[in-house]
Amino acid sequence: MSMKKTPWKSYLFWILFTESIGFLSGFLTRDSTQLYQSAIIQPPLSPPAIVFPIVWTILYALMGIGAARIFLAPNSTAHTRSLLVYLIQLAFNFFWSILFFNLQRFGLAFLWLIALWLLILLMIRQFRKVDHLAALLQIPYLLWVTFAAYLNLGVWLLNC
Repeated sequence: MSMKKTPWKSYLFWILFTESIGFLSGFLTRDSTQLYQSAIIQPPLSPPAIVFPIVWTILYALMGIGAARIFLAPNSTAHTRSLLVYLIQLAFNFFWSILFFNLQRFGLAFLWLIALWLLILLMIRQFRKVDHLAALLQIPYLLWVTFAAYLNLGVWLLNC
């Protein structure tokens, strides 16, 4: 039986896949994030460290739900493009943490984050062509990445 015929398996796959990318990113940057919390000057409105894993777990779940809805939609060019943009933005999301935390390339990470923001916007537009709710589920992600861009820019300016 294919995953297309069992929606709950599709949801489970896409949520776990997306969460695992986030988990791997967090695992690979765990030592650097602790250093970041203690040694890097942070801009005003920087939330406590505990906020980040909570928010990202929720956002990755919403992203996975959206991707599953797209996956389950009838095949079309928009369907295929939506999933491609989803995977590309997820890769950009993953590598931002490496650039920012592990390499501490705050300027490059900021530019990378702008590219990610544009990819998320493109993903929302692509998702909307296939499934309106899938697109709406990505808005919290776009808003959080907007806030992350403020934090990234602040860190870059305060620590260069």
